[in-house]
Formats: sequence, C-alpha cells, structure tokens
Amino acid sequence: MHHLEKKQKMDPDKLPQQSPDKHPVLKSVKSIRYNKLDFCLDELEIVVVGASGDLAKKKTYPALLDLFANGFIADNTKIVGFARSQMSDEDFHSKLRPFLDKMASSLNLHSSSTVDNFLQMCRYKQGQYGSIDSMVELMGFLSEWGAAPAEKVNRLFYFAIPPTVFLQTAAAIKAGGGVSPTGWTRLIVEKPFGHDLASAQELAAGLNAHFDESYIYRIDHYLGKEMVQNLLVMRFSNIMWESIWNRTTVQSVLITFKEPFGTQGRGGYFDGSGIIRDIMQNHLMQVLTLVAMEPPVLCTGEASPNLVRDEKVKVLRSIPPARLEDTVVGQYAAAADGSEAGYLEDPTVPAGSRTPTFAQTVLYVQNPRWEGVPFVLKAGKALNERKAEIRLQLRSAPAARFLFGGAACPENELVIRLQPEQAMYLKTNVKTPGLRTLPTQSELDLSYSQRFPDTYNPDAYTRLILEALRGSQATFVREDELRESWKIFDPLLKELEEKQVVPTPYDYGSRGPPEADATRLRVGYQWNSDYVWTRPSAEAKAEAAAAGESKL
Repeated sequence: MHHLEKKQKMDPDKLPQQSPDKHPVLKSVKSIRYNKLDFCLDELEIVVVGASGDLAKKKTYPALLDLFANGFIADNTKIVGFARSQMSDEDFHSKLRPFLDKMASSLNLHSSSTVDNFLQMCRYKQGQYGSIDSMVELMGFLSEWGAAPAEKVNRLFYFAIPPTVFLQTAAAIKAGGGVSPTGWTRLIVEKPFGHDLASAQELAAGLNAHFDESYIYRIDHYLGKEMVQNLLVMRFSNIMWESIWNRTTVQSVLITFKEPFGTQGRGGYFDGSGIIRDIMQNHLMQVLTLVAMEPPVLCTGEASPNLVRDEKVKVLRSIPPARLEDTVVGQYAAAADGSEAGYLEDPTVPAGSRTPTFAQTVLYVQNPRWEGVPFVLKAGKALNERKAEIRLQLRSAPAARFLFGGAACPENELVIRLQPEQAMYLKTNVKTPGLRTLPTQSELDLSYSQRFPDTYNPDAYTRLILEALRGSQATFVREDELRESWKIFDPLLKELEEKQVVPTPYDYGSRGPPEADATRLRVGYQWNSDYVWTRPSAEAKAEAAAAGESKL
C-alpha cells in the first residue's frame, strides 16, 4: 500500500527533517494514514483530449504520474491520449517522458521504473475532436484494451483543448458511446470559459445540452493551491481571525499576481485574451470569493461542495461591475537596459495592439461585512518578481501615534503568499530593540511548511484531478459562479474596447505603471517600502524548533 509520506526534495533553507517521535506536531501529522482504498479507483479509464498539446504534456500527464506514484490510481487504469496528430504509442511516450522525468525528480523518485510502469498504462489514439465516428473508434479501442472488458467502468475525460471545440467534442462523446453505461462519467474542462459574458453563457448552455452540471468540472488551478484551500480552515476554525474579518477592522484587501517574464514569443495567443481575461476574471476572483464569503453550513462532507459554492456566488452577486475610473491598464515596454524586448516587439503580436499585460482594478463587496472596504486586484506580466499573494491590511490602532510621541505605527497586515513559496505571516509592531521605546515593524510567522516538511503536498493539478476522480466539485467552478464573475468584468472590457483605451507603458522588470500605486493609496492601501519580509534561515528554524521541543 502506498502512503502519503513520500519524501519530498527539500530546499536548502527549509527546516531539516526531524524524527516524528521527537516532534509532537510532526508526530500527529505523520500518524495520519491515508487508506489507498478510500481514494484509489479500479476500473478507471482516463481520456486526455488534446493529448499532443503543451497543457497535457506539461500539466495533465505529470499530475497523473504523481497520482499513480502515490497509489491513488491503480496500475490497471487505462489512460489514452486522444488528439488529431498522427503518432505511435512510442512516439507519444517520447514526447511525454521529459515532463514525466521532471515530475519524478520532484517526487524524489530516483528510479525510472515508476515512469516506465506509468507509460505502460498510457496509449495514444488519433482522431477528430468533433467526430462521432472517431469517438466510436476510441470506445472500441478502450474496450479491446486488456484481457476482458471490465464489468464496471468509470470514465474521466480531460479537455486539454481550446474552447472552440468544447461543444462538438462533448456532443461526440455523448453520441459516440463515451458515457459509461455501468459507472460514472466526468468531464474536466479547462479555461478559458468564454471570451465574455455572452460567449460564456453560450458555452455553458451548449455543454449542459449534452451533460448535466453534475458531470462538468471546470478547473481553475488556483483552487487547488494549498494556501487557497487553507483559507476556509484558517478563517472558520480560528476565532481570532473571524472576529476581525470584517469592515470594522480590515482597511483594505490586496490580491496580487505578478510574473517576471513576458509573453516570450506567445504574444499572439495572449493577445486574444489579455491579462484581465487570463488572470483577473478567473484566478483572482476565485481567491476573492474565498476571502470574502460568509461561513457555509458545512465545509466538508457530501453536501459541502454546493454549500461552499452557494456562498461564493452570494459574494459575486454583491459586487458591482468594475469601473474604468478605478482601473489602471498597462503594457510592458522594453527593459530600461535593453535586455528584454517590449510586448509590441514580439513578432507574434499585432502591430499597435492595445491588449493590456497589466491591470489593476478596485472592487467593493456591498454587504454588511465588507461595505466600504476596497478589494484591489492586481495582475501583470514582465514585472519585478514572481509572486501571488493576499494581503489584508488592518486599520491603525486608535491614537497609537500620539502614545509614542508621534512615531510612525505602520498598519498591521496579514499576508498569505500562494506562490512561489507558501507562507503566511502577520506584520505587527514591536518595540525597537535597544534603549528607546519606539515601535518598529516585525512579523509573526504563521507559515507551516517547516512544521510539516515530510507531508505529501501535491501540486494544484494533481490535487484537482484527484478531487474529480472522487466526485467532489467543491474546488471546481460552477456555472453560476462563472456567469456572475463575467457580469463584473464584461462592462469594463467592453468600455476599454469601445473607448480604445491605450495601456500605460511600463518598463520590463519594473513594478508596473506608477498610476497603480497612486490608485491603491487613494483607496486606502498603505505600502511600507521600508519593510521587506525574509523567510527565516534554516539555522533559525532549527533553533526555534529545538527551543519549542525543550518547553514541551
């Protein structure tokens, strides 16, 4: 039996592994045993539609390898790649192997046998996405695979294809015998879920014409991130957070996505969507709903998926459409030193494109908990760092400045970092070391990666595919969530186009347009440029852990 304690490759600055018998927290976590039978499904067929594309090779198949290596899918699972390209199984395997080897390395699998065993489960079938005949052939291919057909078959389709072929592919699956007559059938559908409100509704109606909503799993990989999934537990199991999680204490909320690279020759693809459609309307809005939602009736259990999503929809319905006057759009130009080209210099980008590579907008949740609190969403490419995080900035302590002779008392701020490293810390004021009684800013480090260094923590795609196999839709996007989110951004996108708004240029590798900083300041977010958070060193963590043990 596989357990979820597979040793993870540790970064040099992470806490050295400790014996679970000597560390009570680790001991309690490592005492958890995940029964393979609770998760692992036999008689499983997985069809990766669009298997020859980048998404399937870089994300879908490595995630399936992770599930196999950790015992979540059995070795009799049939995984078939379905795409229009003509190739043999051997050619297909050679295209997958570099990405599988990379995943195997990250899982600390020193032997190639796991990858070899996984590839024995993977085959390839050429066909046309919208063709009923191709789907009939695919089903025949699956039924002939193996010694004898299984009595019960559960079937998962993963749509790693453009949305332009979603509907005809779904229709072909339904008409071509793709729905399992003896088990369940589920469809994982990748974004983008439409280009605007009208196309999103058309796409949803088209899919629902062939499959009920219970069959459809719209994947947004941000919902599979560990720190995003931690939000509900952190908020609703700790009274200290729930008591301050409101307009009385919170001054502003900032949700940020930053990438340090540009479109890198894929500008032609990106130009059709832009940063608002690509990141803000989906990823950042999903995070916002989890930050702002009310407690659901249940967070776990069979009924919880719709209970959680019901509360998320209520948040979305409380947000008026984004306004142009509260929005800054930008487009990266060449780096100041000439080392990187600008967006318009990408040969795949149309000349004179007005597509934003940076956007920031301010939204307001009009309900009793959040009335008047600005939620600032910021996303951009070719910025100064890679980072995705949530910041809840709290209001200033009453009269603090007067109590300490006019000394600055920066606002407290809870920071939840989603990537690249997972972290959570609370910026708080403490006495400056020394002889004077003056406040200075430090932090309470609430991160738990060093607490649980040897715990299985899959990436977002692995986690979400497993959730789909288990039939849990809590971490997938429901149709009404999608519709309400588009209602918030559709008017802004149309206004940007109708008024032919030219994005503000910003240097490659900079913080983005200065106007964005001014907007955040105007709505009440205070940025302390003197404060830099640094993750504690391995030595400091080890000393802290040892000190903690001595007191227990």
